[in-house]
Amino acid sequence: MRFIIRVVINAFAIWVVTLIPTLQVSVTPFPPGHFLQLAITLLLVAALFALVNTVIGTVIKIVAFPLYILTLGLMSLIVNGFLLWLTSVINGAFNFGLHVESFWWGVVAALVISIINWFFGIFLRPQTKKRRR
Repeated sequence: MRFIIRVVINAFAIWVVTLIPTLQVSVTPFPPGHFLQLAITLLLVAALFALVNTVIGTVIKIVAFPLYILTLGLMSLIVNGFLLWLTSVINGAFNFGLHVESFWWGVVAALVISIINWFFGIFLRPQTKKRRR
């Protein structure tokens, strides 16, 4: 259930990023390209982004751990931008999906996606139950 909620939030965040024309990030829905196809494409892109972030992102974060310490966590912006760009490259094999114009716009778009995920994570985080003694 948690994964599905993350995918839906990521899909919403990617959609918001595509609405900002300066970021040069777009999503091409599969044909015929109506609202339903756009929504399904966004969910597929978000699921792929979550998988790339989980598998490849974990390896990169472990390897780049000294750089995270050295840059006080700012390296995460570059890693997240790279993972978004990598998702775009993987989607490039298909005729629909995410398209990031350049790596640096991917870094800025990943920052916006992270802020949106953080904001919704505050409200949708599962609450822990306190035990009575």
